[in-house]
Amino acid sequence: MSENRKPLLGIVSKLPSGTALGNAGKTHCPLCLGLFKAPRLLPCLHTVCTTCLEQLEPFSVVDIRGGDSDTSSEGSIFQELKPRSLQSQIGILCPVCDAQVDLPMGGVKALTIDHLAVNDVMLESLRGEGQGLVCDLCSDREVEKRCQTCKANLCHFCCQAHRRQKKTTYHTMVDLKDLKGYSRIGKPILCPVHPAEELRLFCEFCDRPVCRDCVVGEHREHPCDFTSNVIHKHGDSVRELLKGTQPHVEALEEALAQINIMNSALQKRVEAVAADVQTFSEGYIKAIEEHRDKLLKQLEDIRIQKENSLQLQKAQLEQLLADMRTGVEFTEHLLTSGSDLEILITKGVVVERLRKLNKVQYNARPGANDKICFCPQEKAGQCHGYEIYGTINTKEVDPAKCILQGEDLHRAREKQTASFTLLCKDAAGEIMGRGGDNIQVAVLPKDKKDSPVRPMVQDNKDGTYYISYTPKEPGVYTVWVCVKEQHVQGSPFTVTVRRKHRPHPGVFHCCTFCSSGGQKTARCACGGTMPGGYLGCGHGHKGHPGRPHWSCCGKFNEKSECTWTGGQSAPRSLLRTVAL
Repeated sequence: MSENRKPLLGIVSKLPSGTALGNAGKTHCPLCLGLFKAPRLLPCLHTVCTTCLEQLEPFSVVDIRGGDSDTSSEGSIFQELKPRSLQSQIGILCPVCDAQVDLPMGGVKALTIDHLAVNDVMLESLRGEGQGLVCDLCSDREVEKRCQTCKANLCHFCCQAHRRQKKTTYHTMVDLKDLKGYSRIGKPILCPVHPAEELRLFCEFCDRPVCRDCVVGEHREHPCDFTSNVIHKHGDSVRELLKGTQPHVEALEEALAQINIMNSALQKRVEAVAADVQTFSEGYIKAIEEHRDKLLKQLEDIRIQKENSLQLQKAQLEQLLADMRTGVEFTEHLLTSGSDLEILITKGVVVERLRKLNKVQYNARPGANDKICFCPQEKAGQCHGYEIYGTINTKEVDPAKCILQGEDLHRAREKQTASFTLLCKDAAGEIMGRGGDNIQVAVLPKDKKDSPVRPMVQDNKDGTYYISYTPKEPGVYTVWVCVKEQHVQGSPFTVTVRRKHRPHPGVFHCCTFCSSGGQKTARCACGGTMPGGYLGCGHGHKGHPGRPHWSCCGKFNEKSECTWTGGQSAPRSLLRTVAL
């Protein structure tokens, strides 16, 4: 941009919406609204006059990606690589969609020329009796004829001079009025490095069109071929990207239609509930009228909240749809109307834009629902001493408030069923009191995540859910519980699965003497003995623990797991005690 040129401040804020600008046509600039003059193609695939772009207010951004960044150089196929470093980058905002455009080193004039727009402008001018077209040679007079051989528009004077020269004497000259039926009027695209040479070749190594002088010079060791020979390969790659973009347009249109349907249903539902509230409140005079006003205000707040959510989602999807349409329409127009060279020149910008669009993620489902109902039988407290009824219910389960309960939350046994309970609550922390929620549970071994354990979810119809699973192997498992595709409190959590519970082979007794019927050889794991040659324990004698215990391992808890290993160190008479 020239230093003497003053930026046009605030020009973006004065423009109409992005969608309206995008539909202005393929021949008129969305800023000046006139026919394109030296149109430049932006990375977002919108086209603006060079002069109009230069009038936009630029801003400075820090580029940490380096000079070979796709975003900073996608507008120019002749951009030189810069060393990767932290540097300041000049950018502008697209006046159509507000997308950030990082300008190349050459500024606005280094952006890609939209040759399709140039052709459309020429055709538009021809349909209007050639108004606005000036001679390609002298640039002073209006065009009268076109040289089909040179593909140049000539005024009357230059046309006569064209015929006098030996080299151009036999060139075919056509009146402008005879070109109105043409769908395309091509102009030779010249090399920016060698202006006298036409771009006819394509360098595969540099991925850009070149001329004959480029091939024998800078690109002499690069693989080059004529544009007509390489267009099939590069055109097919663009078509493949287009195939991935087109379905998004239909999906976004369907999503917006669903939002409109839901918005209409929300309005109808709000009106219906408001009518119920109005009818119910008439019998309670002043107290109920006051209660009615409170209910209607609450309902309005709910409507505003839900509607704002839908409108925000709608605006986001509309903008995304506009971007998708622009990408699809421009690419289709390029592939159907562009020449081989034009496709190759524009390919870099188009491919980058389509790739970005294909990576965009969006939620196609409405972000709010119409779950609003009036409960006339529910107590609403007192108003001026009157017991009143009727509440607005938008009770919806809040995953962040849901809790997990149970002894088996963090422990389990292999091949034994472990269970816990999910208690669903709303945003206020109150129990839902109903079932039917979408509960998702996964039990994954930490070392074998490809072998999940199948959980069972039982809806108790009261806001609680009984969840059970049976691990096949011991180890550490990860369990996550989701409601409405969101984790509940404490999820995910780990469970340590121990080996199968080992039962006690002995007896739970007060002493060996009692359990064995006075057998002298009967022993006990507690280590107690009795005088007279008794090898087992007895009440009040040496080694007796003083309370009931297991004869096999000496544990005091009757429901505990046996720790006796069954090794050779254990006396054989322990088994005899077991048998007794």
